[in-house]
Amino acid sequence: MSGIVLSASVRQNLLSLQSTADLLATTQNRLATGKKVNTALDNPTNYFTAQSLDARAGDINNLLDGIGNGVQVLQAANTGITSLQKLVDTAKSLANQALQSAVGYSTKSNVAATITGATANDLRGTTSYTSATATSNVLFSGAAGGTTPAGGTTTLGGTSAALVGTAAPDGAGTAASLAFGLTLAGAPSATTIAANGAPTDGETLTVNGKTITFRSGSVPAAAAAPAGSGVSGNIVTDGNGNSTVYIGTTGTPTGTVQDLANAIDLASGVQKAVISAGAATLSNSSGANAGIAAGVLTLNTGTGADLSITGRADLLKALGLTASVGSGDATVTRQRQITAASTGTLIQDGSTLNVNGKTITFKNAVAPLAANVPVGSGVSGNVVTDGNGNSTVYLQGGTLNDTLKAIDLATGVQAATNVSGTATVAVAPGQVASSIVAGALQLSTGTTADLAISGTGNALSALGLTGNTGTGTSFNAGRSAAPGSLSGKTLTFTSFNGGTPVNVTFGDGSAGTVKTLDQLNNALLANNLAATVDSTGKLTITTTNDYASSTLGSVLSGGVIGGTLTSAVTFTIATAPVVDITAQNVRSNLVTQFNGILSQITTTAQDASFNGINLLGGDQLKLTFNETGKSTLNITGVNFNAAGLGLANLVQGTDFIDNSATNKVITNLANASTLLRTQASALGSNLSIVQIRQDFSKNLINVLQTGSSNLTLADTNEEAANSQALSTRQSIAVSALALANQSQQSVLQLLR
Repeated sequence: MSGIVLSASVRQNLLSLQSTADLLATTQNRLATGKKVNTALDNPTNYFTAQSLDARAGDINNLLDGIGNGVQVLQAANTGITSLQKLVDTAKSLANQALQSAVGYSTKSNVAATITGATANDLRGTTSYTSATATSNVLFSGAAGGTTPAGGTTTLGGTSAALVGTAAPDGAGTAASLAFGLTLAGAPSATTIAANGAPTDGETLTVNGKTITFRSGSVPAAAAAPAGSGVSGNIVTDGNGNSTVYIGTTGTPTGTVQDLANAIDLASGVQKAVISAGAATLSNSSGANAGIAAGVLTLNTGTGADLSITGRADLLKALGLTASVGSGDATVTRQRQITAASTGTLIQDGSTLNVNGKTITFKNAVAPLAANVPVGSGVSGNVVTDGNGNSTVYLQGGTLNDTLKAIDLATGVQAATNVSGTATVAVAPGQVASSIVAGALQLSTGTTADLAISGTGNALSALGLTGNTGTGTSFNAGRSAAPGSLSGKTLTFTSFNGGTPVNVTFGDGSAGTVKTLDQLNNALLANNLAATVDSTGKLTITTTNDYASSTLGSVLSGGVIGGTLTSAVTFTIATAPVVDITAQNVRSNLVTQFNGILSQITTTAQDASFNGINLLGGDQLKLTFNETGKSTLNITGVNFNAAGLGLANLVQGTDFIDNSATNKVITNLANASTLLRTQASALGSNLSIVQIRQDFSKNLINVLQTGSSNLTLADTNEEAANSQALSTRQSIAVSALALANQSQQSVLQLLR
């Protein structure tokens, strides 16, 4: 072949055709493989760099399986923790049932003492008071300084003595007969009042500010009486103490001295008139009415003031009330008489006592009817009370017991309920009413301060509160040393079951002292103790429900009672608690259920594994994140069986027996919940890390593979274009070669 000689043009075209064929082969290879670097000869740098990137991507991809398994291990552990938390919550509900069930003891350990008169508002009880000036407050009847002790029923004021006039000069009648009939002037007779004393039409008498008017003629019918008035006998009354007496006509007298007596009684308040449909019903409100006896007009009054009658002198003389004569007015007054059946010194009308800011007023009168007291007030015996501690004691009929009642109302020892003018007085719970014992005035009070009474008039001295002498204006008494006077006394308890020791002082509730049951309980609560007081004044201090199984004063529990209070009152010896069998059976059943739940906690923890790894069983999980093994995550497991959570099986008769034992279990369950939540948080954090690294590895693999592809992959568009260009070039080269051969073909033609 070396002997063949090709022309230069042919040879050039042939070389071009060969070069195009080589390029076309390369382009077709790239299109077939998709890579522009298939061997190190193509591009050593890109080839080996791409191989390194692909190798690293493959190594990381191999680690993804282990990471995925790690995620499942963590999820299995997290699922186990969720189930364990539910079981612990169920155990908590059982413990709470124990707390809410009946106390396991019918009687808790306690100490008790009775304090006379003690109430929830004042644990010190009721205290008697004695005078600082008078010996035992002894009251005597008769004159001051007498020797006969007064009793509780001794009256305070003078008896309702009559206001007596002299006999009418020409009247010898008996009772309220027509012998004392009132006739018009100018027609005297042996059976009438003297002519110069006969009342005339329109004449009046004024009795304690009320008006009595005499009218001639007969009394009108009830229907004809003025509105608001009423007819009773020969009298028309307006119901307010004013009245009209109808005396008839000459020769036909109608009005009598008894009618006049009734009119005087209406004016003085001894009688009241109830008016209905024009008719008046007269009722005796206090004491005897005025009357006629042996020709003498006897007048009684229920008012606080002494009786005062103003009228024509001749008329008053004719009635036997005065010796004065004439047509001018005269005034007759009568003083109340005093008998020996009263206290040593008569309490004066208008005297007062001020007891703890409340006022007691003494009124020299007879107590009114319930219907006649002010709205909101009420009558109880000889006392009218406003229901707020203020009262009025009516001296006529009033006794020392009435005064004691009024003092008790003022101090709050007794309370009054007023309904329709009637007062119901009752001793307040836990209090002792004041009384008279062997002539001694015993005053009791429910107040916190020592008793202080001030007064006006002579009430204090009359009651013997200032030594039975003078008109003293104040009385002060200190508390006696009787049991129940606990002010200043201390009560102590040593620490009971780890509580705060108690050291309280009884007093008025100020300056850190204890007065009420609530204040005492506030002091006892921190030492796991509680107090109650009943209606008899019995103060009982017991253990709280939390420590119902413990005994006060024991070596193990503590709570020893002491203080000066124990010498003032006698406390019982601490008793041991008494088991309630039924309640304890309920609690025992709860113990059994609780232990069953603990068993489930252990088995659940054992089952929380994946692919042989249990993070709740103490196993360890190690995850590798890169091809060099330098990026790892070690997760250490925990033992979350019942013991690992700090929970142990409960013991019958020891656990759940009282609230304290139950609270210990609840505390352990709370700690277990905290452990579970903490571990769940740690697992969640680790799971988040693993998932982040898993995503990172996937993305990194993609980056590495993309980088490798960028170095080796061919651009198919470019290679396709190259292929088309080379095909065209090859065709052109073939044509050029054919043209180059034409000269030789011409020579060939010559040879033919």
